[in-house]
Amino acid sequence: QVELVESGGGLVQAGGSLRLSCAASGRTFSRNAMGWFRQAPGKEREFVAAIMWSTTYYAESVKGRFTISRDNAKNTVYLEMNSLKVEDTAVYYCAADSQTPRFYSSYDYWGQGTQVTVSS
Repeated sequence: QVELVESGGGLVQAGGSLRLSCAASGRTFSRNAMGWFRQAPGKEREFVAAIMWSTTYYAESVKGRFTISRDNAKNTVYLEMNSLKVEDTAVYYCAADSQTPRFYSSYDYWGQGTQVTVSS
């Protein structure tokens, strides 16, 4: 049984930083993409970042501020978020097993989500 467990969310002031982690169990995803999506209240889920092999992908809104990385030995993916803005407030979801990293419908596995709140 595959499970993705996110951690690291919380409340931070604008300009601050957070690091999200997503630990996968049940199988490895070293050959396929793992990614992060987010969903703010009243909005659709949107792509944030993904990593496939050593290639990284970012939404324009987070490029230069967020960094995605993975540790295949730990079967874990990370999202380092710097210079956070109020508009980054959302539930952040980890996803795994995709061949088209930017599209949420292409992922087979999802975590439960972790809340990130950025205050002004």
